[in-house]
Amino acid sequence: MSRLLRACLAGLAGLLAATSVLAHKPSDSYLTLRGAEGSSDITVRWDVALRDLDYVLQLDRDNNGELTWGEVRQREAEITRLATSHLALSAAGKACAWENTAPLQLDRHSDGTYAVLSLVAHCPGLESGLKAHYALFFDVDPSHRGLVQWIAPGSASGQALIFGTESAGQSLALQPAGAWETLRQYLLDGVWHIWIGYDHILFLLALLLPAVLMRREGQWAPAPRLDGAVKEVLKVVTAFTLAHSITLSLAALGVISLPSRLVESAIAASVIVAALNNLRGTIEMKRWVMAFVFGLIHGFGFASVLADLGLPKDALVLALVGFNIGVELGQLAIVAVFLPVAFALRATKFYRVGVLKAGSVLVALLAGWWLLQRMFDL
Repeated sequence: MSRLLRACLAGLAGLLAATSVLAHKPSDSYLTLRGAEGSSDITVRWDVALRDLDYVLQLDRDNNGELTWGEVRQREAEITRLATSHLALSAAGKACAWENTAPLQLDRHSDGTYAVLSLVAHCPGLESGLKAHYALFFDVDPSHRGLVQWIAPGSASGQALIFGTESAGQSLALQPAGAWETLRQYLLDGVWHIWIGYDHILFLLALLLPAVLMRREGQWAPAPRLDGAVKEVLKVVTAFTLAHSITLSLAALGVISLPSRLVESAIAASVIVAALNNLRGTIEMKRWVMAFVFGLIHGFGFASVLADLGLPKDALVLALVGFNIGVELGQLAIVAVFLPVAFALRATKFYRVGVLKAGSVLVALLAGWWLLQRMFDL
C-alpha cells in the first residue's frame, strides 16, 4: 500500500473517530419566547441539554457517570446564571432585565434529558423593536445552536429562528411572519439538519460509493460512462427522498410515532448494512430498494428533529414542506460534490480500495459504535 493511500486512510480514520461523539444529534437548546399585547414582558421557556450543562459546569459531583435530580437542583442558580448571561434581549437600546418565574424542571427530548428554565424578560420600550444576542456554549462548542420559537405580541403562530456562531445577533419581528418567511425559515433549517446529520450522510454516501463502479467477475471495476453513474445515483437519491418524505410527514403530523431509541438504533444499523454491502456487492443493482426501505426509518429521525424544533399550528403544512425541501436541497448539494469527484477517481486503486473498501469498513465500525451507544443509552 502506497504512502499516499496509508496517509489518506489514516486521515479518514481520524475524521470518523472525531465524529464518534456525534452518535446522537448535535448540541442544540430550545427556546420559546412569547410576547403579549399591551405588555413589555417576554416570557421565556428555555430547554438546555443536561449533557451540555454537565460538560461546562461539571454537575456530576460524584463522577459516577449519572446525573441525579439532586445534583442538578443544587446547581440551579449556576445554571440560570450561565444561561441568562449568554442570552441578551434588548429594546430601545436598553438591556431587558431577567426574572426567574418558576423552579428548574426537567423534560425529555428525543436525544435525552433537558433542564427547563422558566423566565421573564422585562423590556421597556418593546414597541420600538426587540433584538436578541445568543452565545450559549459557543466558547466550547462552535457547532451549538439555539433554536427559537418567537411568538410576537398578538400573534398565534411562532417564527422559527436559528442562532449560531455566525447568526448570534438577530432582530425579532413584532409582526407575525408571513407564509413565505415561514417557508424560508424551515427550508434553511432542513438544509442545516441534513448537513449535520452525520448518520444520514454516511448512509447515503455508503449507498452512492459503488454508483461509479460496476461488478465484473466478482470484482469492482470502473463504470464506463458518466450517464450510467448519474442514473444509478438518481435512483438511490429518489428512493431515499420518497421514503423519508413519507414517514417524516406521517410522524410530524402525529399519524405514526416510534420510540426515539428504536429509530436512532435502526438508523445506525442501516449505515452498517449499507457499508458492509460495499465489501461484497451482495445487493448490486437494487441499492435503490435498500435506500427506500431504510429511508422510511430515516424519516422518523428527521421528524424527531422537527418535533424538537416545534411546528407552528396555523402554518404546519408550510413548515413541513419547507423543512422537507430543505433536506432535499442539502442532500442534492452533497451529491453534487460527491459525484464528479467519485467519477474522476473511480479507476484508481485509491478509490476502489482506499475509499470504497477501507472507507466502508471504517464507516461500519463507527456505525457499530453508534448502535451500541443508542441501544444501551451509553
